[in-house]
Amino acid sequence: MYSTPDFRKGLRIELNNEPYIIVDFQHFKPGKGGAFVRTKLKNLLNGRVVDKTFRSGEKVGKPDIEEKEMQFLYNDDEYHFMDNANYEQIALSAELIGDSKNFLQENTNVNILFYQNRPINLELPIFVELEVVEAEPGLKGDTASGASKPVTVETGAKIQVPLFIEEGDRLKIDTRTGEYIERVKR
Repeated sequence: MYSTPDFRKGLRIELNNEPYIIVDFQHFKPGKGGAFVRTKLKNLLNGRVVDKTFRSGEKVGKPDIEEKEMQFLYNDDEYHFMDNANYEQIALSAELIGDSKNFLQENTNVNILFYQNRPINLELPIFVELEVVEAEPGLKGDTASGASKPVTVETGAKIQVPLFIEEGDRLKIDTRTGEYIERVKR
């Protein structure tokens, strides 16, 4: 069990028999009455965000969540992963993968969250390196405004990059925002 003093961003809790992660929280101590904690919780099963207020000292459950490091193998109609510890394979639906598919490459290690032995979420590494497969030529002379252009990377994702990026370049991309970070030297 967790109590309100244990609350912090990223803490996984169980509320009404569903797993949540604390996105944001704030302790309040009014001049009159008891202290309380306002939280913003994200449901790990359906992704909905809810606001919930807890009285000071209130307890919540610890969810039955296991995190496994797995390697992405391939994609047919489903996405196939292998457990790095025991080599067991699982297949996840495209719906569960969501926008993460834009940054999944074969042999990439990811963390998969299991709630009651059922996969519920996929966590990518923060940065990935992807090769540009399609890029329009940049227009010279329009760089004073910090211009950018769209490119397509090997996973099919479209990303805004500076004008000097060309086909064949490897890019470092932030998977949380989908933004270009830098060109990787070979």
